[in-house]
Amino acid sequence: MRVGGFRLTLGTYNTPELAARAYDAAVWRFRWLRRDMNFPDVESLEEAELLAPTPCLVDDEDRHRHHQVQHRITIAEHDKELMRQWRAQFPNDVDNTDAFFADLRAQRRSDRRHRRAVAEFELDNPNTTWAENDPRWDDIWIETTSGDE
Repeated sequence: MRVGGFRLTLGTYNTPELAARAYDAAVWRFRWLRRDMNFPDVESLEEAELLAPTPCLVDDEDRHRHHQVQHRITIAEHDKELMRQWRAQFPNDVDNTDAFFADLRAQRRSDRRHRRAVAEFELDNPNTTWAENDPRWDDIWIETTSGDE
């Protein structure tokens, strides 16, 4: 709606009735004529505000933030399309990438198993050099199943 040369956005609502109620509350706030209202049976500003959803006023900062979000979404969608094209053009690269990350996961699992074995050895060793609050003791509780990543 336009108010004194400014555009006022009341927001987006789930139903047309909620949008109409928000509009009526704004009409009451700006003291417009009752003939401009959707529900002329409302008797006061308080009643109109009680029946209307919470107003969502949009200012320049909100518009700027919305523009930034839309820009990021556009970039992400473009990146997704480029990745789809790349996968179609270079399927071997996809296989190599998958193999690289599979090897990386296997190496991490192996490292966790080794750290856990060392910690369990130190736990069983009465002459351990580890302090009581050494963070390496936490390695005893590391999960080393093949499902770990």
